[in-house]
Amino acid sequence: MIMENLLELNNIWKVFDGVPVLKGLDISLAKGQVHAILGGNGSGKSTLMKIISGTYQSSNGTIKYLGKEVNFTRPYQAHREGIYLVPQEPKIFPYLSILENITIGLSKVNGETIEKVKSIAEKIGFKVSLRDDAGKLTIANQQLVEIIRGLIRDAKVLILDEPTSTLTVKEVKSLFDIVRPLLKNDIGVFFISHRINEIFDFSDRISVLRDGNIVLSGNTSNFKPIDLIKAMIGNSDYNVSQNCNTKYDIGKVILSVHNLSSEVFKDISFDVRESETLGIAGIVGAGRTELASAIVGLEPYHSGEVIMDGKKLIPCDAKSAREAKISYIPEDRHKYGIFLDIPFYETISSEILKKISKVFLNKKQEKEISKKYVDELKIKVLNDEQYSRMLSGGNQQKVVISKILTTEPKVVILDEPTRGVDAKAREDVFQIVRNLKKKGVAVILISSDLEEVINNSDRIIVIHSGKINLELDKKDFSMEIITQASFGVI
Repeated sequence: MIMENLLELNNIWKVFDGVPVLKGLDISLAKGQVHAILGGNGSGKSTLMKIISGTYQSSNGTIKYLGKEVNFTRPYQAHREGIYLVPQEPKIFPYLSILENITIGLSKVNGETIEKVKSIAEKIGFKVSLRDDAGKLTIANQQLVEIIRGLIRDAKVLILDEPTSTLTVKEVKSLFDIVRPLLKNDIGVFFISHRINEIFDFSDRISVLRDGNIVLSGNTSNFKPIDLIKAMIGNSDYNVSQNCNTKYDIGKVILSVHNLSSEVFKDISFDVRESETLGIAGIVGAGRTELASAIVGLEPYHSGEVIMDGKKLIPCDAKSAREAKISYIPEDRHKYGIFLDIPFYETISSEILKKISKVFLNKKQEKEISKKYVDELKIKVLNDEQYSRMLSGGNQQKVVISKILTTEPKVVILDEPTRGVDAKAREDVFQIVRNLKKKGVAVILISSDLEEVINNSDRIIVIHSGKINLELDKKDFSMEIITQASFGVI
């Protein structure tokens, strides 16, 4: 049976700063259909959905909705026409009632609107009083509030962006049981997920994105999980013996994590040795950043322990981690790592001000220390008063690395260290890592770029849904196996 299309996208391109991230995509959504969108980190999934929902505009191509060409420039325009994006993290106003959260932004809320909300809530099995504060809702019910928001606006297209990433198995089943009946009303669903088993359970059609292209598309029944994995990684596989030939004298265990558990990750255990790089692979949302934050005392954990150089660290105590010589370079360097609107040298010296200053700041010594790292790390600056904001992304990252090197760390945790930097700066960053290893420093590398993890690690652990799913030594590194483990196929 031929299904009538709700939405058709033809030759969709999206270019950011001259770099294409979507490359001539053709994709459609039929009435009553669940179309799953799968792809690795950075494949273009979110960009595509933001174009459909009006957050971004395509650089080229056409979108037809209900047979008519549309060009949404704002999300509210898409909402008005019946296209609604349910985000991965529900946007809830905790001190407003559930009803107020659902109807927020509507031009008119009257008795008829309220009855419509009640009717939809009843149909989808939402059993919480609409008068209750939204802040009391479980994550699963927050997702339902987002879905009701879409349906109250007469949505014909629902985009579910990783809706199950924070749900229990029971809550996932409940969500699917609620969404399936909606398909009978000719609603179509784009379903983005990293959980391949859910894609096969829930979808009618699958499209796989890689590097901004659709590389596989068809009815779900035509594929097996391994087909999707191979489509995501292409023909590439890596034997690390061709890469990373430098040998290091790996020393004693310096950091041990024993049975660490939180709300996000469960029963994590591993060791890291002197002069070793432990790569942590996994998809976005797997719990890698939360794990790193817990190790350095920035996020809580409810059981387990972190032992550094034979001494147990105090949980949720960043000072304890710093004093033990663990340094962390976070994923968002602008938010947590660098001071943009002061001279760059002040960021470099910020971790050791107590050490180099007495009553007053010693600007001369700050600049001398800064110059040492400018020379060693080849940071390109115009003068020593240049603001960090004026540096390139790669040089900003080198400033952040310089800051943690001033503390003479024994363990360095790098979270997405090359995000937003060019190829030359990437190589510079990993040359710095190699120099650290020569000095006996242990490195934990978290990266969504599998090539980067494989080429720069001595061992790799793969985290899936908050648990270690696989551990590999260098001789066993395989792009395909690591990808399968990241998506929970093995």
